[in-house]
This record gives sequence, structure tokens and C-alpha cells, in this order.
Amino acid sequence: MRPVKPLPPSLRTWAEHAVGPLSAVRDASHPRENSRVWDLTDTRGRHFFVKQSPTPTFYERETFGYQSAVPALGFGRAPRLVDTDAHRLALLLTAVPGAPVSRLTLTVPEHRAAHRQFGTLLRRLHGTEKMPAQGRRAAEAAVEHTAAAAEKHLARVGDRLSEDRRTLVRRAADQLLRLTDLLAPGHIHGDAQERNALWSGPQSGPGPGAGTGSAPRSGSGRLAMIDFERSRYAPAVQDFVRLACGPWQDRDDLRSAFFQGYGRPLTDAERHALPCLAALDAASCLAYGPAHGEHDVTERGLRTLDRLEKGIFSR
Repeated sequence: MRPVKPLPPSLRTWAEHAVGPLSAVRDASHPRENSRVWDLTDTRGRHFFVKQSPTPTFYERETFGYQSAVPALGFGRAPRLVDTDAHRLALLLTAVPGAPVSRLTLTVPEHRAAHRQFGTLLRRLHGTEKMPAQGRRAAEAAVEHTAAAAEKHLARVGDRLSEDRRTLVRRAADQLLRLTDLLAPGHIHGDAQERNALWSGPQSGPGPGAGTGSAPRSGSGRLAMIDFERSRYAPAVQDFVRLACGPWQDRDDLRSAFFQGYGRPLTDAERHALPCLAALDAASCLAYGPAHGEHDVTERGLRTLDRLEKGIFSR
């Protein structure tokens, strides 16, 4: 059982200055050591969240995301930024209802509806059609950064990866670079997966990202997105990697529903880029997971490489 992380008094004072006196505070952090999130309830029963970013980069990305791209999602589709504190790397956010899709047992129609809405929201967030010039340049630079990081990940993995798999990762990095100019840019979420998608309905309870609730009745659900600390300009296809390496692996119906919501299929360049990005994500998983005791991350990396080797990775 992980230790409870108390809300620092200075952060409580800051939050109360913005929203008024608090009646309850609950640690809502993820099990990761560097996760710092608290669920706040004020004296009027309203819920808010304080999130303390682990690094200045995450703080800057999330703040910029909430100020620029996230409003395009629409009312109730994401938390609203109430206040920020750059000195403490803290964000004060409103709560949105629902529970992570990854924690719910949804019916097949509900699960498809959730992914269809996920696609709709990501299309809005990406904003490719009205991408500013600096966003396009940053997205191209992101491709180069992602490809260059492959060697760093392989060095950290060491002999835990066979030479054949190391070659697979290097080949993916080379192929990705050749696609740079062909990939549609977007303001990506950066961690688009079911745990960051909240599904709500008549039977669901309020929750910001760590909430729990039962599955809503069929046809009545609504999706919201949370956790934008990895949001940035990058190729839009990069937001499909975690889904392709997770729930879509054995569920083509979820993939189809997502792209119905997204409003367009993958381009030829994106179809070739997706398995390349998956291979690079796998290398990152195997560099990070074992070192931090995150077995689910390690397993995702191994599972992805296994599917790529067998030629069964869906694209």
C-alpha cells in the first residue's frame, strides 16, 4: 500500500485563495513516486483538483495545452484551468464527471461509443486544419526528436533486448524520419489511452481522473479527457500509438469506431508511421519500465515488439 501524500499547506492556501475554503482534501495521485494530485472539495460541495507537475517541461506543456488547445474540446469534455503557479509547478483544475474507461466493464456498444467519442475529441484537439506555422515546425522537430531518442533507449535497455529487436527499432527510426514531411501535424494529447478517458452516465459518479464509478447505461455515455502534461505539437498519428498498442490489438471494432469519430482514416504516410512509432514506444517502455518497477509498461513494450516481429501489428 502506497503512503498517502498530504497536500502541502502552501498549496492549500493558494487553492483556497482561488476557490474559497475547503472542506475535504483527498490524495488522488497515481502510484508513481513523482505523481502529486489532490482532490479538493470546497464548502459548497464543488470538486477541484490540484496537480503539481513533476518537471517544468510537463508544467509548461500542460498549462499551454489548457490555455490553447483544450478549450476546443467543448464544455465538460475536459477540466478547466482555474489557476496556475509557476513557482510551485502547480495547476488548479475543475473536475469533470466519470471514471477511467480502463477501470470500467463496459458493454460492447458502450465501449464502441467511448472510442468513437475519443476519436471526435482528439480530432478537435489536434486542430490540424488550422495549425499555426510554428506548430507545423515543432511537429517536424518532434519526429526528429522521437527518432533520435531510439539510441538512448536502446543504450538503457542494454542486453535485455536481442540484436534482432534492436535492429527492428533502429529500422523504425530510419523509416520514420523519411516520413517527416508527409505526416499531418497536431496539438497532440501525448498520452491518449483509456486511463485518461473518463466515461460518465446516469450511474457514474463525479471524478477527475482518479474517480470510480459504474458503467453508464447503453447509449447514455459521455467521454471527457484528462491529463495533458504530455500535450505538445507533434504528428497527429502519435496520439494513436497507445491505443494501437493497447485496446485496439484484439478489437478492430474499437479502432473502427474511433476513426468514425475522428472523421477520416489514416493517410498512407500515417499507416506506415504507426508501426514505426509503436516500435520506438516499445523501446521507451523497456528502458523505463524495468528501471521504475512499472511492469505494465514493460509488458506493453514486449507485447508490441512481439506483434511487430510476427507481422500482426494492426495499422
